[in-house]
Amino acid sequence: MDSTKIICPNGHLGFAPLKTESFRIGVAQKPDFIAADSGSDDVGPGPLGSDTSTSPLAWQEHDLEQMLLASRELNVPMIIGSAGDTGSNSRVDLFVSIIQKLALKHGLTKFKLGYFYSEVDKEYLRQKIKSGSAITGLDDRPSLTEQELDATENIVAMAGVHPFLDLLEQGADVIIGGRSSDSAIFAAAAMSQGHCEADAYYLGKVLECASFCAEPYGGKETVLGEVNPGEVLVSAMSPAQKCTIASVAGHAMYERSDPFHEQVAGGTLDMTHCSYEQTEENITRITGQTFKTASEFRVKLEGSGKTGERFLGIAGIRDPYTVENVDKVIEWAKTQVREKFGDEGYELYYSVYGKNGVMGDLEPVKHSKSHELCVVVQAVAPSAEIAEEICMTATRQMFYARLDDVKGTAGSVSFILDEVVATSPAYRWTINHTVAIDDPLELFPRHMIEAGI
Repeated sequence: MDSTKIICPNGHLGFAPLKTESFRIGVAQKPDFIAADSGSDDVGPGPLGSDTSTSPLAWQEHDLEQMLLASRELNVPMIIGSAGDTGSNSRVDLFVSIIQKLALKHGLTKFKLGYFYSEVDKEYLRQKIKSGSAITGLDDRPSLTEQELDATENIVAMAGVHPFLDLLEQGADVIIGGRSSDSAIFAAAAMSQGHCEADAYYLGKVLECASFCAEPYGGKETVLGEVNPGEVLVSAMSPAQKCTIASVAGHAMYERSDPFHEQVAGGTLDMTHCSYEQTEENITRITGQTFKTASEFRVKLEGSGKTGERFLGIAGIRDPYTVENVDKVIEWAKTQVREKFGDEGYELYYSVYGKNGVMGDLEPVKHSKSHELCVVVQAVAPSAEIAEEICMTATRQMFYARLDDVKGTAGSVSFILDEVVATSPAYRWTINHTVAIDDPLELFPRHMIEAGI
């Protein structure tokens, strides 16, 4: 079995443009694959619910162009997963269209363009529920109900390696994937070359966020991963970074409550006995990873549902007495809202930056020493008209709050804008579940076309 090299230029393609200098250094290493993840649920439920991208189109096009030209230059496969942030069907179609246009723009010789979808029909899941096949909740969520299903706008399934492998076996030169497990994008490339699941999935785990596995921190820089039987080697392509034992081992813990296990469709990567060795100044070697096949094949589902229209208000507070009593000011404003709109049928949030705006009630510092505060008010309601009026009431009533020692009529609260501002609608995660399937490919229809001239 030969060594397989993969470069990853961006841990979330399009979220910020990749750094071209380190990318070209990576291309010069003549990798066997160029791959990147383009999605994340870190961006919240809004993009999936509204079926939009959170990344600017120009940034997505920039990264796709860099990767496409390099892959055709080297004649190696290019693989993208979770197209357009969410991996919905429209985002896959968007990326396929971009690749086609770029191929024509640069006069690229014809190549095979494979893609797959990840959206799941509600009725498919409804029949699963009715047949008694539980759609099991993650993170202590209860099993999916028809009521929550009906509250959902869009649903995607998270693909494992299987649709990527299928398209690679068909000879795809470029693959645009729907919603995908981050590590599976890279693992599929390694497995297509005969590498075992344990090595392939660890390679995927360490490459998924690109230069996040290197130090010092530097986003959107290219990283090179190499897999050999029983070992994975990783190195940073930016001259300013190094892949060290600490940075690589630390990345295994990134965004994980359990730093030793990575769940994927079909099994679990076990990193409990991994050994890390600094073989060169910029190269870390990893051994000892294992993979356990699951007894039942389950696929993760993500679903988002709209909760209402949303307006935003912003208030600044500099008066020391009002700063000290900001909780009473907010409670006054909430009371005015309740008197007019009641207690139900809307959502109202206050974020006090300078006090506990980021962590809310979890903030361990209970006595703020800030001399000024920024209060962000969010109101969510079924219609834009109601949301606007609630937000206006909730924001302006802070100006009129009655505090015990206040004798004047104004000056305690200021407004950046006199009006409140319409923002994107509010969504919530309705589905964070897994579903059992018989065929690993049944939720991921694959297609193959030609691009270029």
